[in-house]
Amino acid sequence: MEWTAQIVTAAAMFAGTNVDDLLVLTVLFLTARAGGAPRPWQIWAGQYTGIAALVAVSVVAALGLTVVPDDWVGLLGLVPLALGVRGLVGAIRARGEDDDPPAVATGLLSVAGVTVANGADNISVYTPVFRTIGAGATAVSVAVFAAGVAVWCLAASWLGSHRRVIAVVERYGTWLVPGVFVAIGAVILAEAALG
Repeated sequence: MEWTAQIVTAAAMFAGTNVDDLLVLTVLFLTARAGGAPRPWQIWAGQYTGIAALVAVSVVAALGLTVVPDDWVGLLGLVPLALGVRGLVGAIRARGEDDDPPAVATGLLSVAGVTVANGADNISVYTPVFRTIGAGATAVSVAVFAAGVAVWCLAASWLGSHRRVIAVVERYGTWLVPGVFVAIGAVILAEAALG
């Protein structure tokens, strides 16, 4: 049962921290259909490369945190909480304004670059989680993330053929992503307080 809970938690963490990435991937697949670049395989490979880089940095950072007392690790929950609050404040301020369209990549490396740039804040979420859950659960999380990338790419490819879906994601993504960050930060802080 513990592994089932870890799989569900990892899936929720991946989905919550990559909601905005689904929009970027959808735009990339729309661009691929319209202009032929990037090619679908480049989107897939670039997404895997970018997520792998984010996870690797998070794992290395988590290992580096072993010198931090366990009582203090939970305070890292303040980072995603602060990012979420900042995002919500930005969404409130930008209400009614048109957002800049997402950057469009043209090849594998640029897709990976967009993935890393778009998901760099994921490191602040993954690092304290990987630090607190241990090596076995981290390995399970990484496997779930790999499956999540495939699901995201398949979903984005499908969504990329439905332009109306883009408008819905753009409309609510501004609020959903910061809300997820606030929730993740709150959970990390609560687990630290209870643990």
